[in-house]
Amino acid sequence: MAVTIGVARETAAGEARVALTPETCRKFVAAGAAVQVETGLGAGAHFPDPDYADAGARIVGDARAALSGAALVLCVRPPDAGRLQWVQPGAALVGMLQPEADAARGQIIAERRLLAFPLERLPRTTRAQSMDVLSSQAGMAGYKAMLIGAQLAPRFFPMLTTAAGTIRPAKVLVIGAGVAGLQAIATAKRLGAQVEGFDVRPETREQIESLGGRFLDLGVSAAGEGGYARALTEAERAEQQRRLGEHLKGIDVLVCTAAVPGRPAPTIVTLAMVAGMRPGSVVVDLAADSGGNCEATRPGETIAVDGVTIAGPLDLASMGATQSSEMFARNVFNFARLLLGDDGLAPDWSDELLAKTVWPAPPPGPREG
Repeated sequence: MAVTIGVARETAAGEARVALTPETCRKFVAAGAAVQVETGLGAGAHFPDPDYADAGARIVGDARAALSGAALVLCVRPPDAGRLQWVQPGAALVGMLQPEADAARGQIIAERRLLAFPLERLPRTTRAQSMDVLSSQAGMAGYKAMLIGAQLAPRFFPMLTTAAGTIRPAKVLVIGAGVAGLQAIATAKRLGAQVEGFDVRPETREQIESLGGRFLDLGVSAAGEGGYARALTEAERAEQQRRLGEHLKGIDVLVCTAAVPGRPAPTIVTLAMVAGMRPGSVVVDLAADSGGNCEATRPGETIAVDGVTIAGPLDLASMGATQSSEMFARNVFNFARLLLGDDGLAPDWSDELLAKTVWPAPPPGPREG
């Protein structure tokens, strides 16, 4: 594998994860790649430079030196427009890139003919599971969201029998039964809370119950064809909202996890619902990065509304940067192997994982690797 891989430090505020760990660096080097990384690359995730050097990486002084001359650039968040100018034309860029979210970034990617692979576009297939960064990072986010809820709640999570009497367990509701929601349910159960989970897809009932939670049935089914949820009618949505609002009056901690990559998060919890919750209740909005599921959420802030604490933490996966990075880097390594041949970059455009992930579209004409 005659290819140089470049990795620079992340620059997004609060981002502590890395796309390359000493473990995956060693794998790339063993496969014949040359790896160059910026000094201090893994400091935020507690991977020191000597570990990268021991794994075979060349430690360079700054981001420009790390990116220049690299045929494959790995990242967690997209490099800014200035850094993209340092990447050689025709190089491949792999990470959570969101190219459509920044016109200047998208323009530079096009102008420099970069092969951009936004991993958030990766097809959700069985074969792609080992490369699925959305799932691996959502697990950590759900875990951390529930711990934040437990910390902010002015009560114990488990039931306790004390000399002062029996303390009932906290009542926890998790909205959304994707990877993050299921991890939040499992975490709340381990902490001893009484847990419920809600999702518009009725088939998630079995997953929620397998973790010890109770499926919250609001009497409205959104089951559609092919395993997808259908759009609710206005009457169905209104009835669902009414029933959810009534139920929230007895909830101590609510964790919201409903998010769609690349789109604003749906508003599920209204200000009126928040007003109906008991004073001292807590809402943790894991979807704050994309606007939030709660109408009162302020991304990046923890506020009080009518006696209810509402937290909108950002970049939750980065709060567990060491293991989030380990998972993310393994996902990236598994995907990057599809791009590399004996003589460097050799993407096979007949591979649907590459063809459906590359942005904006595959180069004309299939090429075999």
